[in-house]
Amino acid sequence: MTILSSDPRLASARRLATGVLASLKEVFVGKDEIIDLLGVALAGGENLFLLGPPGTAKSALVQQLGRRIEGRVFDYLLTRFTEPNELFGPFDIRRLREGELVTNTEGMLPEASIVFLDELLNANSAILNSLLMVLNERVFRRGRETRRLPLLMVVGASNRLPEDDALSALFDRFLLRVRCDNVPEQRMLEVLDAGWKLDQGQATSNGTLSVQEIETVQSLVADVDLAGVRKLYVELVGKLRSAGIPVSDRRAVKLQKLIAASAILCGRQQADTTDMWVLRYIWDTEEQREVLAAIVNQAVEASPQDAFATSHPRARQAEGPNPEELARDMKRIGERLADPALAEAERAVLRDQLSLLAGRSQWIVNRQAREFLDDQAATLWQQIGVQP
Repeated sequence: MTILSSDPRLASARRLATGVLASLKEVFVGKDEIIDLLGVALAGGENLFLLGPPGTAKSALVQQLGRRIEGRVFDYLLTRFTEPNELFGPFDIRRLREGELVTNTEGMLPEASIVFLDELLNANSAILNSLLMVLNERVFRRGRETRRLPLLMVVGASNRLPEDDALSALFDRFLLRVRCDNVPEQRMLEVLDAGWKLDQGQATSNGTLSVQEIETVQSLVADVDLAGVRKLYVELVGKLRSAGIPVSDRRAVKLQKLIAASAILCGRQQADTTDMWVLRYIWDTEEQREVLAAIVNQAVEASPQDAFATSHPRARQAEGPNPEELARDMKRIGERLADPALAEAERAVLRDQLSLLAGRSQWIVNRQAREFLDDQAATLWQQIGVQP
C-alpha cells in the first residue's frame, strides 16, 4: 500500500495541484492533459514542448500559469532572424563605456521564472548554444559573464517537429512533448464562454503560489524514494528501446525527476508504477505516440489496485486509441517492409511495433474502424511472414 507522506513541504505541492492547476482547468476548456503536464514539468524543474497550430491557447496557458505562481514570464516568438539581444538583452552601454561587457537583462529571459518560446524550431545558430545552456544548466553565459538563472521551467512550442540535427539537439532538451490542438466542435460553446470571461478579466483563480514555494516543491523531488519502481522502470526503458523508441541514458536518468514529480503532486514521497504514466509523453515523432501508449499503459495498468487510490489523474485517464493514428502507423510499417534493403534487425523492431499496434486496435469502440485495422494488421503479418 502506498503511504501518503507527512512532510510539511508537501503542502505547497498540494496547493499547486488543487489550487493552481485546478483553476487553470476551469479557465481553459479541453486542456486538462496539457495543464497536468505543465504541472509535472514545473514540479520537476524540466521543460515541456507543445506541438500544434497557432491559436490553440499555448501562450495564454503559460501566461496564466505565471500569474498564479506570482512569477515573471518571458514570452517571445522566434524567427530565423532573432538575435541574442532580443532574448537576453543588449549590452549595458554605461558599463561598456567603462570597458566592461555586461548584459542589461532587465525584463528579459535571464530574469524570468517561466519562459515561453513560440516557434521554437526557428532558432538560428546565433542563439542556439545560449539556449542549450539555458535549457540544460539554467545558466546564461556571454563572454566572461556567467549567471545562474532563476528559471523554473521553459515551455517551447511549434507547429512542426525538427528536421535537422541542430534543432534535434534543442528539441531533445524538452523531456515532455504533447499535442495542443483546437478543441472539438462539440465543446465550442464552452470555449467561447470561457474565452470571453478570460478576455474580460472575469476568470478567477482558486489560489496562487510564490516562486519560493515552487522552489520548495522542486526541492522535494530529490527526496522521493524511487527504489520501489527502479527495476520496473529499467524493464520499461528496455521495452521502449526494443520497440525502436530511442531513450538515451541521459534522458532515462532525467525522466526519474518527472516520475518523482508525479508522486509529490499526489502527496507522496514514494514513487510507484502508476507514476510512470509520464513516459507516454517522451515521443520524438508522432508515429511513436501509439506505440508508446501501448507499452506504457501496459506497465501502469499492471500496478496493484490500491496504488490507484493515490495515483495521478493521468495514470487512469489514458486516451483511447486513435484509429487514424493507428492506420497511419500501420501504413508506415507497410512502407518500410516493402523496402528490399530492410535489415533483419529493423524487421524485428517493426514486428514488435505491429504487435503493439494490433493490440491497441482491439480497444477501439467503432466496429468498422476496428475491423479495418484488423485487416490491415493481417496483411502486414503476411508481409513479415509471421502468423498473427
